Amino acid sequence: MSVATATSVWPLSLEQLSTRAELIFYGKVINNQVKQDELNGTIATYTTFTIVDLIKGDTGNTHTIKQMGGFLQDKNVGMRIHGVPTFQVGYDYVVFLPEKSSLGFSSPLGLHQGRFSVTTINGELIVSNGQRLNNPPPGKQARSAVQIPLAVRAENPSQARLDNFVNTVRSHNIR
Repeated sequence: MSVATATSVWPLSLEQLSTRAELIFYGKVINNQVKQDELNGTIATYTTFTIVDLIKGDTGNTHTIKQMGGFLQDKNVGMRIHGVPTFQVGYDYVVFLPEKSSLGFSSPLGLHQGRFSVTTINGELIVSNGQRLNNPPPGKQARSAVQIPLAVRAENPSQARLDNFVNTVRSHNIR
């Protein structure tokens, strides 16, 4: 028997992500661990970040998020939740998180919308939402993406300089 599921989320602007998030940080993934959650038995992925820049909220030098899904190697069983983003050890991200659920789960706001990759391009730290606005693969339509309003790179409008991106996010939270 096959199971089919779908996940739908409304598009969120950078301002909506910024104001709705309980915690926003720029960090580097230092660990991913998949295990059964002690509270409800669900397969969960625990991703630990070293905090490079705390943009909004309160956390320590490291922060661990618990998301539903993952693959338990020793039991050869997994659970995939479509839309729940993954994080790779050694990579940098800007993450927008809501308040944790009563069971401690917290996926980025808008799922993939609340996860931005940080890479170095030509010696500059660049934020990308991973969505392509232009030049989709053959046979595919361009996908919508969160617009990054400042310092947009002409050759890829879904990228911006990290410092300008962070300053824009902070400006949305000054009230």
